[in-house]
Order: sequence, then structure tokens, then C-alpha cells
Amino acid sequence: MTGKRPADGGADNPPVISVIIPHYNDLANLDRCLSLLGRQDFNLPFETIVVDNASALPWSAIEKAVAGRARLILCAEKGAGPARNAGVAAAVADRLAFIDSDCRPDPGWLAAGNTALDRWDFVGGHVRVDVEDPERMTPVEAFETVFAFRFKDYIEKKRFTGTGNLFARRAVFDKVGGFKPQVSEDVEWSHRALAGGFTLGFEPRAEVGHPARRTWDELAKKWVRMNSEGFSLARTKPGGAVKFLLRSWAVLLSIPPHAVKILRSESLHRWRDRIGAINILTRLRIFRFLEAHRSAIAMLKGVASKR
Repeated sequence: MTGKRPADGGADNPPVISVIIPHYNDLANLDRCLSLLGRQDFNLPFETIVVDNASALPWSAIEKAVAGRARLILCAEKGAGPARNAGVAAAVADRLAFIDSDCRPDPGWLAAGNTALDRWDFVGGHVRVDVEDPERMTPVEAFETVFAFRFKDYIEKKRFTGTGNLFARRAVFDKVGGFKPQVSEDVEWSHRALAGGFTLGFEPRAEVGHPARRTWDELAKKWVRMNSEGFSLARTKPGGAVKFLLRSWAVLLSIPPHAVKILRSESLHRWRDRIGAINILTRLRIFRFLEAHRSAIAMLKGVASKR
């Protein structure tokens, strides 16, 4: 649905950008995301496409949550990457905006991202970490406030942008191809686009909020997935598995300097939050180190079983 005009803008006013939202079992956040998209400071027509990734919910409940504010389609293939690809296939605009259902776009998000595509071929925006109660942060929230969603570093240092806040020209996406499943899709797609000669930029004014994870279980679940996807991607490159394991040692050795970063962070104002964040930092880095080696051992067993 368009921000200020009919669903597809009409034949005389087609949407200039298609907003694509993958969704899975998260109606409350989806409702909030759609509400905020309806308040964008953007005077051009745009369409919104929600791609449900086979949620364990009645279709009628999803339709009720969408409430006519977007086009709703189904993607049966599991994974956010395939869901995004399905959204692109259904999109009609020449420009694409990707956002996750649990993200909270600022009023100027769409306008800033659309304008940035005049300068770059694909663009990542800023992701703000939102905590439930700044006066009563959990240790995990304190940790995420310092380390989560550092899109500027991702783009300028690691040369990729996350798919939860991504803008791309449709012609670029068509040339690069879709997101691949079961790997770190944002890293893999960004590197493929850069290898094709396309330009990547960072637009801080294209800002969205993302709720911080609050518990260890939520954080561990995230990193089990990210570790698995990262290892799967590493294995596709010569010597990638070995490099992945070496990086896991670097992750382990990064605890002291990153503890100093927590102590110096301007995002945390109480010692209890700093100490809690350091505890989570230490626990998570050890967890990631062990997970990396678990993945390597599982791979070696799989290779051996095929002989």
C-alpha cells in the first residue's frame, strides 16, 4: 500500500519504491512497523509488501494484523532470504527498500534511503538499539546497546550491509541475483554486488529502531543462527573453514579490548550496566568460540561419513 496514495499509486502514479517486509510469527511488531510506515514523511507513492514465511498462525490472523496496509503474500520456502526474494518478485517499483518486521522506521527513513540511491547503487541505513526501560536494562540489553547493529562499521570496514535496513535499485538486484538461503545472506549478497562493480553507501538519516534482545536465550539463539550461516558461507571459499576457526580465536582474544570499550561507552551510564555488559561479552565470546569449533567438528564428521 502506498504511504499517501492508493495501493499501487494507479497507472498514472506508480510507486517509486517497494518496501519489502519478511514476517514470521511476529504480529505485534509487524503491526507497529506498518503503522510507522504509514507515517513516513514521503510525498511520493510507495507500495508495501509483507511476505509471510509460513508462520504457524492462521492466515486470517495475519490478514487482520496487516489490515489492508500492505499487500500480503506467502513464501513457503523457509528463510528470510527466500522471503525477501519473493517480495522482490511481487514488487513493481524500480527501487527496493528492505526492512524487518521488528524494525521501527523513523519518519524520514524512506525519504533518506530513496534519496541515497541517487548517489549509490545500494545503501544501508543506521539501526538504533531500543531498550524496553533505559533505567532498568538487563545485562543483555546493556551489551546490545554497545555492540548490536553497527551498520556504519559493517559498511565502511567489512563492506556489507544488513538486510534489515537496505535500499537497492531494482536493476542492481536483478543483475546481482537474489539472496541465498542458509548463509549470511547480507554478507554474501553485498560482496556479490561489490564484485559486480556496484557501489555501497551508508546513509545515517535512513534510521530504524530495533528492540534489543533482553535475555541470554534470545542472544544465544541469534548467535547459533549467525554462526551456522557464517560457517556455511565460509566453507564456500578456498580455506574458508580454516579462516573461520582462526577468526573464532580472534573473537576470544577480543574480550579485554571490548571490555574497555564497554567501560568507555557513552551509551551506558551506570556501573551495574557496564559490569552486566562485560559479563555477557565474556560469556558470548566463549560461546561463539565453542560454537565455531562445534560446527567444524560436525562438518568433519559429515565428510567422514560420506567416505
